[in-house]
Amino acid sequence: MTRSDTAPPVPARSDVRVAHADLAACTARILAARGLAPDRADAAAAALCHGDLTGVRSHGLANLARIYLPALHSGRIDPAAEPRVLSDLGACLLVDARRALGLWQAGAAVDLAVERARHHGAGLVWVRGATHFGCAGHHAARAAEHGMVGIVAANCGRQRIAPPPGGRRPLLGTNPLAVAAPALPGRPFVLDMSTTAVPTGRVREAARAGRAIPEGWLADDLGRPVTDPAAFDRGEAHLRWLGQGEGAYKGFGLGLAVEVLAALVPGAGLGPWPDPGAGGAAPADDDIGFLAAAFAPAALRAGFADDARTLFAEVLACPPTDPASPVRYPGWPEAERAAEHRRTGVPLAEAVYRELAAAAAAAGTAAPALIGGV
Repeated sequence: MTRSDTAPPVPARSDVRVAHADLAACTARILAARGLAPDRADAAAAALCHGDLTGVRSHGLANLARIYLPALHSGRIDPAAEPRVLSDLGACLLVDARRALGLWQAGAAVDLAVERARHHGAGLVWVRGATHFGCAGHHAARAAEHGMVGIVAANCGRQRIAPPPGGRRPLLGTNPLAVAAPALPGRPFVLDMSTTAVPTGRVREAARAGRAIPEGWLADDLGRPVTDPAAFDRGEAHLRWLGQGEGAYKGFGLGLAVEVLAALVPGAGLGPWPDPGAGGAAPADDDIGFLAAAFAPAALRAGFADDARTLFAEVLACPPTDPASPVRYPGWPEAERAAEHRRTGVPLAEAVYRELAAAAAAAGTAAPALIGGV
């Protein structure tokens, strides 16, 4: 559901470039053709294109044909769903998403948390019945745009991807966590991470590219390292947790904490749950739970914005071990790549562009033009 780190992405073998505005507009038209209201389609397209814009391809347009369009076609995502507020305590709300498209719903939940934070200093929106929502950091950053601190944490419904340390049966998903805050102008702090060593999207991206992955990402049922990314979808390997050796217990503990905060509290589907029995369907990432929180420090005290700028400026001022690699904070590299891609075009793997063009044709609309032609 989300990206795992701020490391520079691995370049694709063959890329094309598309203007960001054209890419987002085409994606929105494709989603609208599947029944989304125009405003929801626009918000969802922005969330999906965010991955490619910032260089996090594992959570970008590659998932349009792999995740979202099939789920809309099968009914696992309801394009016309109207989320329902089940409990409203002012600063805290419980919402049933009713299978709405998560790419839109997650941003709407953060916006609601921001609205409540303006009145109460904090807004916490718990959501159940949700669906896959892409980059958690994109949604959390909506709070930072209002001078607030945003948090988005989600489980993966009943989908099980990683076993606990020492365990042989997967119990949890990647359980992403994102924290965003104002920092320097145009460069917010955005930590966006999975609690596993990497998200599933990074593994599948490597499999599509035909390249091996480092030891530490995947392990087999006996805990031995696996470097063939295709082994994951063959069911021969599981994701490992953040941390090495005994340190993996911290990653697992953080993933379990996200399960509590994001799913147990609102009553969403849980990964650690009794098996459905022989012949039961494999657990899927349906009934996802997430927490969207916003905190308004300016409602508590004066000077927050100035202190935030000072804090993050001091991070940037830290002397680097390598003068060619200055110190940066999470969110800075992504903002730099986004600015560059807005100027020069968003790079897409040729295969992803072909999938997008096919989806556009099926929706009766034009694919975005390539910068520089074919």
